[in-house]
Amino acid sequence: MIPPQHLKAVTRHRDGWIHAYVIDSGAFGVLDPAAVFEPRAGDEVVASVVWPDLERVVYTTLNRVVCLTRAGDLVWASDFEPHSDVLHGHRPGCALSLDGRTVWVYRPDVMARRGGGDQWVVYDADSGAVLSRRELETVGHGAGHHVHPVDGSIYLDIGEGQDGSVILRGTAGADGEVEFVTYPWSDRCLIDLAPGGEQFMTVDHGQADVSFHRHPSGDVLFTLPVEAFGYDPEETFVEWSGGYLAPDTAVVTLGSETEDGEEWFRYHLIDVRTGTISGEMAVEAAHPYDLEPMGDGSWLTDGPVRWSRDSLPTAPPHSAG
Repeated sequence: MIPPQHLKAVTRHRDGWIHAYVIDSGAFGVLDPAAVFEPRAGDEVVASVVWPDLERVVYTTLNRVVCLTRAGDLVWASDFEPHSDVLHGHRPGCALSLDGRTVWVYRPDVMARRGGGDQWVVYDADSGAVLSRRELETVGHGAGHHVHPVDGSIYLDIGEGQDGSVILRGTAGADGEVEFVTYPWSDRCLIDLAPGGEQFMTVDHGQADVSFHRHPSGDVLFTLPVEAFGYDPEETFVEWSGGYLAPDTAVVTLGSETEDGEEWFRYHLIDVRTGTISGEMAVEAAHPYDLEPMGDGSWLTDGPVRWSRDSLPTAPPHSAG
């Protein structure tokens, strides 16, 4: 039995229920849910996250954030005011802090037409009280949260559609005060944090390159353009997917299409210690966004199905010729 504080869980939304899957060293292939949560009647879940002990879940809908026990009892709920009748273009997201004490919620209020700017709100995980609120200068459709595995800071990657992507980081101090930092880019999409937390990976919003940055400064460690992989940058792009397969290895996805208009994707391995391309990996996935590297040498695809690094043959090397 893995201690609860070391469990890594992911959620999927199936038939109106929230299914939680535990990622442990012995589970491969199609995963069975370790816990199932039933949202409140009428709630259409947008995003969710479970506690490490699988006893609670927090989820967002278009108009609220809700925390429930595994038994279905309401712990707390907080409505996004004013209520929005806009059904598309805004997807509130949520994350649980590393210590389980706070819930972080991104509200794309501009696209929801609430009459104000986007917000990043920090809630007390037990009571639902608002501990901090950051008014943002963004017009986002949605955002991805990334919890730093060591210091507990939270990265937020806000997607603004054709206008780019904004990356922020929030850090809660010992006094409970939250410090927010905005990185000086509007053209980079945050893909993943390294398992050890020492760096993070971004892809150019225009999909021309991938970069690796030092945490927390954001200083660029190295950048690999499309040409470095042996492809024509006029025809091939870096996909906004991939991530850290292992502490020393990242997966970068390149995509294009054939002369017949059929899409193709290849998954390249990067040695992040040296900044060099170290081969390709075969992935059984219908779409590159189905690939979710776990940082321990394994990855998930839709299902979810967990694969190991040794479960598939290495892809043949790409020839630019």
